[in-house]
Amino acid sequence: MYLYHFGLSELPFTLTPNTNFFLGVTPHNEALAVLMTALKTGEGFIKVIGEVGTGKTLLCRKLLNEIPEHFVTAYIPNPYLNPDELRRAVALELGVKQAQRMNTQLLTQRIQSRLLELHGQGRSVVLILDEAQALPDESLEALRLFTNLETETRKLLQVVLFAQPELDTRLNENNFRQLHQRITFSYTLRAMNEAEVNHYIQHRMQVAGYKGASLFSKSLCKKITKASQGIPRLVNILCHKMLMLSYGQGHYQMSVQQLKVAIKDTESINRSSSHFFRFSMILSFILCVSVLLVAGFSYYGWDMKL
Repeated sequence: MYLYHFGLSELPFTLTPNTNFFLGVTPHNEALAVLMTALKTGEGFIKVIGEVGTGKTLLCRKLLNEIPEHFVTAYIPNPYLNPDELRRAVALELGVKQAQRMNTQLLTQRIQSRLLELHGQGRSVVLILDEAQALPDESLEALRLFTNLETETRKLLQVVLFAQPELDTRLNENNFRQLHQRITFSYTLRAMNEAEVNHYIQHRMQVAGYKGASLFSKSLCKKITKASQGIPRLVNILCHKMLMLSYGQGHYQMSVQQLKVAIKDTESINRSSSHFFRFSMILSFILCVSVLLVAGFSYYGWDMKL
């Protein structure tokens, strides 16, 4: 592809959550700090919410890589599981033998025994679920019951939920109020601002092995920020397509024209842009009508006084 053309050792803008490319921009640094603080204080439920593409999975992988050694982690990347499947997945992650063959009652007992065993060894157990908004209602309740497993001084199992905003909507429902009350630490990831996008692009190019002058100017990064709304995944898609276009054209500098082509070729950005355009048109129409009505009332009101 374009690796040799730009002197790169690997692709800088792939969508795979590679922690080698992790950049500690403010929202991700703050989220990690919240997670580490909550885990060290033994909180039962911790929640990180972020829109699609804001880097939740990368942050999840970063947490798995950097969590202190005394923690035992059980990681479930796809939690679209019924309560029984969720229990068995947790049991397998904790090393419970023959978990697939046990009935529910025995399985729960074995999980509790395993948690107590690890607690006796001075280990803390953390269950980490990515895409937690996909959990069925019954499984959310089963998850809450997991955190009932505790000693007099500490929870035997801590739970970290990485999820899209839809999870917050569900947790605000009355039937989930018990679970909602148990979430003591929470963080909402925001999109990157212009300076962060610029830093993000240059960082990924450098990690990928690029050593020349910047290919993406500050003014171009500003336009990329606006087009992508600061969403890391969309930044990656646009930059990858721009590098491909530049390579195909035999150029070594990114341009606004290449960005326009990349935007046009990216359906998710086009959809957002078209929705925004329609909203702007409707808003403009309402404002125009309002101005005309006010002008009309003012005119006729003045005319009647005469």
